[in-house]
Amino acid sequence: MGQAGVQIAQSGDPIGEYMQQAIEMAGLTLPVSTIYIGVNALLTLALAVLVVRARVLTKTDIGDAGNPQMIRAQRAHANNIEYVPMALIVMASAEMAYAPVWLLHALGIGLTVGRIAHAVGLYQSTGASAGRLTGTLLTWLALLVGGLACLYYGAGGWR
Repeated sequence: MGQAGVQIAQSGDPIGEYMQQAIEMAGLTLPVSTIYIGVNALLTLALAVLVVRARVLTKTDIGDAGNPQMIRAQRAHANNIEYVPMALIVMASAEMAYAPVWLLHALGIGLTVGRIAHAVGLYQSTGASAGRLTGTLLTWLALLVGGLACLYYGAGGWR
């Protein structure tokens, strides 16, 4: 295992050994972003399972059949899918541009707590709710700050 802590090469595998050296030379590890990618992947999976659960409970094979429970489950999952990928790309990009660890954790925590709050709020009501408002604001804040961090650190602002 190299300095980066990543082991991809198998003994006698020249392509794997080459990739191992490239990763070590470039320092391409994203330890902070990887944590939030994992947590948000599990959140997305949990929301997908809740959609399937709602389908079984409401006997809805496709669409939402106008059922509020089905609509809430679908929208919680879909809304998560609409925001999480870009936010994680922004976070990983900021990490690659050497943004400080505290900022990366702030982005990750804000995004993750925001997505959970939004899902909980949406499950409670399709109307306005504190969870949806809090979740939306935290998600937008993570995207705003993360986007600005990408611009700043990408332009060499850390030097």
